[in-house]
Amino acid sequence: MPKKVIPKKMPAKRTSNKIPQLLRGFKDILPVDQQYWRLVRQAGQDFADGYSFGKISLPILEESNLFVRSIGKDTDIVQKEMFTYNDVSEGSVTLRPEFTASVARAYINHGMFNLPQPVKFYYFGPLFRRDKPQAGRYRQFYQLGYEVIGDTGAIIDAQLIVLAYNLLNQLGLKNFTIQINSIGTPESRKEYKKELVSYYKSKRKMLCENCKKRLLKNPLRLLDCKEASCQPFKGEAPQIVDWLDDESKAHFMKVLEYLDGLDIPYILNPYLVRGLDYYTKTVFEIWPAEKEDGAQGALGGGGRYDGLIETLGGRPTPAAGFSLGVERLIIQLKEQEVKLTNHQAPKIFLAQIGDQAKIKAMKLFEQLRADGIIAAENFTKDGLKNQLEIANNLGVRYVLILGQKEVVDGTILLRDMESGVQEVFDFNKTLQEIKKKLSAN
Repeated sequence: MPKKVIPKKMPAKRTSNKIPQLLRGFKDILPVDQQYWRLVRQAGQDFADGYSFGKISLPILEESNLFVRSIGKDTDIVQKEMFTYNDVSEGSVTLRPEFTASVARAYINHGMFNLPQPVKFYYFGPLFRRDKPQAGRYRQFYQLGYEVIGDTGAIIDAQLIVLAYNLLNQLGLKNFTIQINSIGTPESRKEYKKELVSYYKSKRKMLCENCKKRLLKNPLRLLDCKEASCQPFKGEAPQIVDWLDDESKAHFMKVLEYLDGLDIPYILNPYLVRGLDYYTKTVFEIWPAEKEDGAQGALGGGGRYDGLIETLGGRPTPAAGFSLGVERLIIQLKEQEVKLTNHQAPKIFLAQIGDQAKIKAMKLFEQLRADGIIAAENFTKDGLKNQLEIANNLGVRYVLILGQKEVVDGTILLRDMESGVQEVFDFNKTLQEIKKKLSAN
């Protein structure tokens, strides 16, 4: 007779009572900060509308190869910063670390070369990089940006810089600088890279570990290093402008001519190269004035990327764009103490006393909201004193009060929180009377 097998009892799954915590490099955006996010998001959309950029929304997850081919396999982003994993059906996929490659893919996938050129895109959303968290740059961070695909003109480069300058001024930011350079074409950079490598080889022992690797794989990034130990060598390094081809020189001079004609202040930075392989010709970055020394903290940047569409399999198509870091903009808004106007702040507070008053007040609240009048309330409170304290803390000018007497009489009481004056009027005329008050103030 076969031996009976008794299954082993599985140990009970252990559960932890520990409170879940945020992952390193991720952050909650709380209601107290949403007014800053609303300001930046709305300004970004307003400028997109004003400059005729169409909003594009892109997937967060893409094929890993998209970023390897566009950003460059030897860049820091691809080498060590991407959130990449193997999907059972899709293969290697990556949480997008930047927007431009995805915009270029969308342009190709949807045959946008058939549209009137150039095609102009605006975007706003989260990006992901497995990097050491910095001030204003978490592992999940947000950018807004603008891309123009399908035109070679220097006027495009200049207009993007003008847009960035005007956007920051519109937000109320003052202490920032625009640094600009030209890195020419891939062909014109070949001889320059040889000269750059030759210069830095003599300093190899003093370079940081990353720059020792860049010396072999990605020499231009030597100029983009933010390590303090590498900063002294940059000043005497060969300048890329001396190796520009004639067409790149003419293009860059035209960009500067436009900026001068429009009185846009800028700083020529011959060592500015940006950190991604797809850039060509014009490159620029925007920095808080106090961080011009090369420390982490650029507010944004961009430039021209004429070869990217072709690199990804599309037809040769010129393009340019830039993006701004939302968190870093908000840090500057706070540091520069930019005053915000909250257009969504409640204009009135609706107070009530008693169950019948609650029902009537809730109906009135929905009428006010439907009519575009922003009202605040706390229907869970019963005492008038508590509700008036809430109204006072919110800074509303008027409080509408419904009590048992008002319900019976068919009236409502309006209190001016500044003067203390109270008025009683017909409940059915509430909307009419409150509009008069708000219009007068």
